[in-house]
Amino acid sequence: MPIYSKLIRDNILVIMDAKGVNYRARTLEPNELLMEVKAKMLEEAREFHEAITVQDEVEELVDILELVHTAISALGVSYEELEAFRIQKKIERGGFEKGIYLIDVQDQ
Repeated sequence: MPIYSKLIRDNILVIMDAKGVNYRARTLEPNELLMEVKAKMLEEAREFHEAITVQDEVEELVDILELVHTAISALGVSYEELEAFRIQKKIERGGFEKGIYLIDVQDQ
């Protein structure tokens, strides 16, 4: 029996029930959820990094975006507040659209 010990999407157990799969699962306590969302984000970021096709890349980004929504909910922040923080940081520090890649910094 494979051991997963990880956060899964809400409907996965329904799908497994329909297939007659036996499993053990539990609902995380609120104080556990954010920690598991962070771990799942790392997993999904690795999968995005390893994805080859645009379809696979987009699918991994969808998972990451869903985790962002779960994380901000767990933190008590709205998506609108997150977006306002994003815009403010972009104004102050810029985005990533230009593709600037820092190689090194000379000591002064």
